[in-house]
Amino acid sequence: MKIHWLALALVSASIAGAQAPDTLPFGRGELLTFGVRASKFGKVGHAVMSVTGPVTVRGVETMLVSFNTHLGVLFMKSSDDSRSWIDPQRMTSLRFERHERRPFSSEDESVEIYPDLHYWSGTHGDSGSTTGAAPLDELSFVYFLRTVSLVPDSTYAFDRHYDKRRIPTTVRFVKRETLRTPAGEFNTVELEMRSKDGVDYKDEWVLRLWISEDRCRLPVRMESTVAVLGTGVMTLESAVTPNCRGVEVASRERTSARR
Repeated sequence: MKIHWLALALVSASIAGAQAPDTLPFGRGELLTFGVRASKFGKVGHAVMSVTGPVTVRGVETMLVSFNTHLGVLFMKSSDDSRSWIDPQRMTSLRFERHERRPFSSEDESVEIYPDLHYWSGTHGDSGSTTGAAPLDELSFVYFLRTVSLVPDSTYAFDRHYDKRRIPTTVRFVKRETLRTPAGEFNTVELEMRSKDGVDYKDEWVLRLWISEDRCRLPVRMESTVAVLGTGVMTLESAVTPNCRGVEVASRERTSARR
């Protein structure tokens, strides 16, 4: 397997800047809904990814991307709501918030990110320096991956997380695969993303992500291990994509191409 250890300067110059804001595969009005299944319980909830804005953050016009997950098992319910304010000109995050609610606990996280100052600060008093001028958070990193094309049979290391304790984030190109979902049939690229978990910064958080190989670059499926639930799988059920070709049109085009 070829290994590509990419310095941040190289990533920022050749990959992150590969697409201008008006040609990004996502934009205002995008709305993606997912069904969530757990290996131990079956269907346990739903998730929604959306893009709204523009929202001005410290004088910069940003896209507001949100990822809201709501789960219920037996009499227990939980939710995880994340928001990231992305500067589309530089594909960098300026602000990140996460609110997690569990049956017996909750966790709130809010971070202000200053790319030009190479600095970030959190509401709990934590702070630190960033590596480079285009830092990302967990959510904006998923959107960043929708903008890049990776080489098959390769692993990349990105020093892009705003918190140095969580770098590098490694992304491995696993394989190409055709997936059938309630939203349609998609030719996808399967990626494996690994990063420090942010709890003790020693264990790894692993996300498997299937991205469609079309203009929309949709996250068709996401898979990770969830405490108590086992393996959690989110599958795309519907998509509103006003900034690119409709999903149903793209699916028909792929079907015709195979005939």
